[in-house]
Amino acid sequence: MAYDRDLADRIRDAFAGLAVREVKMFGGLTFMVNEKMTATANTHGDLMIRCDPSRVEDLLTRDGADWPEMRGKKMSKGWIVVEAGRIESDKVLGSWLDEALDYNEKVTGSGD
Repeated sequence: MAYDRDLADRIRDAFAGLAVREVKMFGGLTFMVNEKMTATANTHGDLMIRCDPSRVEDLLTRDGADWPEMRGKKMSKGWIVVEAGRIESDKVLGSWLDEALDYNEKVTGSGD
């Protein structure tokens, strides 16, 4: 299964020092932080994050954000996909990964 290697490297750098496991799924490479799905680099360079379901509506207003689909159906609330062209800057990518890590901490109780 192919994935965008540059995006994967950028996520690795952002998650350095955390308890991370990489798993090929969702048509890309998924980063499990504290054994919970947190972010995915897909084949087209898009980023998918797991986020707080209560934040989805607000996050969908951000540039390039959309509700991800799996096999033609929208995924459950708590997931966001961001177009590759909208995460070119490390600052923007970092803001999305911070959303994912904030939720990860909330669901795992981890203070990493």
